[in-house]
Amino acid sequence: MSRENRRGFPRRLQWKCVESRVDSKRLYYGRFILFPLRKGEAETIGIAMRRALLGEIEGTCITHAKFEKVTHEYSTIVGIQESVNEIFMNLKEIVLKSNLYGTSEAFICVKGPRDVTAHDIIMPPYVQIVDNTQHIASLTESINFCMKLEIEKSRGYQIKSPTNNFQDGSYPIDAVFMPVRNANYSIYSYGNGNRTDKEEILFFEIWTNGSLTPKEALHEASRKLIDLFSLFLNTEEENLHLDDNQHKIRLPIFTFHDKLAKQSKKEKKDFHLILIDELGLPPRI
Repeated sequence: MSRENRRGFPRRLQWKCVESRVDSKRLYYGRFILFPLRKGEAETIGIAMRRALLGEIEGTCITHAKFEKVTHEYSTIVGIQESVNEIFMNLKEIVLKSNLYGTSEAFICVKGPRDVTAHDIIMPPYVQIVDNTQHIASLTESINFCMKLEIEKSRGYQIKSPTNNFQDGSYPIDAVFMPVRNANYSIYSYGNGNRTDKEEILFFEIWTNGSLTPKEALHEASRKLIDLFSLFLNTEEENLHLDDNQHKIRLPIFTFHDKLAKQSKKEKKDFHLILIDELGLPPRI
């Protein structure tokens, strides 16, 4: 990518991976640099890229598990060392990668006594388990352990709702779809004493869960940003033709600050009188 600097000479931006390692099956690390950047450009790129890495890349997770003859998620089953809730927590730690669109199903059906791991999950062919050694449950007696799982590909977080009806034995599982565990950036300035002539180097550190490499995450985040802003490259605005009043968009009137300013001290004190069971927190908390 060629640009012109202040003196008229062409400037070519470069990036490269300066460090890459695999700490474990579920922890990859990569360090990248981008240079030379004008003062302020590194901060602009760093903020946008970090948000795209953490919020825009899709991942695959187990979102539901179905047990038979289980009354609630804190039940204990004879012949299984872990409680149902502990089994759900172990399922939450399983890292998947897939070309999945929408939802799919997987199954576990084994007989004890034995340890149940991610290797025992019967997955569809387009879904892969990153670490087959992830522990799920310990069967201490000769019992059948059968479970139906629902798999979904999405982004961000999915927090299970405490108001769902679990009478069919299907329980939601908190899902963290983010394949990037963490992303940090730092900026190094160099040049002469004149601040206007200084240039910057952008350093990026990326940790992933093993479902993709840090380099793949960087490519995917860049593609997401390009897709988001490519619409503005069109010089002509899109004209929306609405046939009837039903599809008209009405902008809301923001009166929150006015109401907050007029609120009395007595009304402010009422916020401190909310009971803890009125907050709608999950039962585990």
